[in-house]
Amino acid sequence: MDLIDKILQADPRAMARAMSLIENQDPQARDILKALFPKTGRALVIGVTGAAGTGKSTLVDKLAQEFRRQSKTVGIIAVDPTSPFSGGAILADRVRMSALYNDEGVFIRSMATRGHLGGLSRTAAQILSVLDAAGKEIILLETVGVGQDEVEIVKVADVSLVVLVPGMGDDVQAFKAGIMEIGDIFVLNKADHPQVERAEKELQSALSLAVRSDGWSPLTVRTIATQPQGIEDLIGHIEEFDRYRQTARELVDRRKASVERELMEILKETLLEKAIRENGVCDKIQAASKAVRERRVDPYTAVEEIVRDLL
Repeated sequence: MDLIDKILQADPRAMARAMSLIENQDPQARDILKALFPKTGRALVIGVTGAAGTGKSTLVDKLAQEFRRQSKTVGIIAVDPTSPFSGGAILADRVRMSALYNDEGVFIRSMATRGHLGGLSRTAAQILSVLDAAGKEIILLETVGVGQDEVEIVKVADVSLVVLVPGMGDDVQAFKAGIMEIGDIFVLNKADHPQVERAEKELQSALSLAVRSDGWSPLTVRTIATQPQGIEDLIGHIEEFDRYRQTARELVDRRKASVERELMEILKETLLEKAIRENGVCDKIQAASKAVRERRVDPYTAVEEIVRDLL
């Protein structure tokens, strides 16, 4: 049985092997993704973002356990900061999800950002395809937790959760840098905090002022993931938004735009690879780099000259 067949049967070793090939940009990765594509598009992708320390990993763990109680298969992708030495995931969120280790219906993968901004790894969407093709009904995607710039998750997630904690300033941070726009559901975790009432009122007040073009009014929910409390209510909100997005024209158009962006990214990568393979281009890049370092030419002119030679 080849690798593709094993992935379609949700073989964990085959899935892990394919993900490693994709992350390492192995030449085999593209063929794997081509073969898996017809089997994708069925999973519900739930993005979980928010600042570090808000309890995202614990929340993902409890969500996965509740989905498993509903007999749904689950895939988890935890995007971690990159180790400056190994290039791998530095936190390995799997250690905080020990209750799921021996569950054959759950597959957990920690990924490093490898310098990619926006809270995700560059290959996160491709890793999602492997889980989707393997039949995972729910995919939980946890961002790295670096702060205000984790808006890229909206490109790949069907439902975006923004996790906040009362008393940590996260309620203020949420109002910045597009976080308000990407949040479909706002989760006030660690809701046993004495300032939770104030935080919830401020959040709901801010949400009432921000009118979304898709007509959705973001929901808020309190949780105490460690106990756990509020997880069933959160899943109810997720299901409510999932039903809404199926019919909202703006959200359908957003998914189409996401596909177009993915095509553009693949096209840019392919054209760049092809250009670099052209005879003499590597030498021209090195020569241009030297000229730019010595301030003999600006980088824009250098690139224009390289491109002119390719056309």
